[in-house]
Amino acid sequence: MSLHARIARLEALEAIQRLKHRYFNACDLKQVEVIRDCFAEGAIHIDFGPIGTFLDRDSFVAVYREMACQPRVIDLHHGANPEIDLLGEDEAVARWALCYFNLDGETGATRQLGGFYRDRYRLIDGQWRIVESVFRGHYETAR
Repeated sequence: MSLHARIARLEALEAIQRLKHRYFNACDLKQVEVIRDCFAEGAIHIDFGPIGTFLDRDSFVAVYREMACQPRVIDLHHGANPEIDLLGEDEAVARWALCYFNLDGETGATRQLGGFYRDRYRLIDGQWRIVESVFRGHYETAR
């Protein structure tokens, strides 16, 4: 592999990690437009189990806004252990571990959730975007 190809590969991996981190941070900060921008326009696939399945980013963002964009909702998304595979110059897949903590600021109720994302990314107009995201939880506790 040439030096140019190796650098391009490293830059793609870094850009994908930054994209997913931007998504997690935007969820915690309630930055709806940043969340929307992490996903590609048009037909995509988001399957977050009990939260729902969405075929475009605006449908997902509408549910996110309804569920999370309230002053009493405090969320912490911690994504780790990325396993990113480049499938070509403009497509990649990844698995991410998630540790999620939620606090209801009014009642003090808490919820912890752990699981894995399986994502697909595409390079569109020079920017990596999520085109598919499937989350499956493997543990959950609530108090």
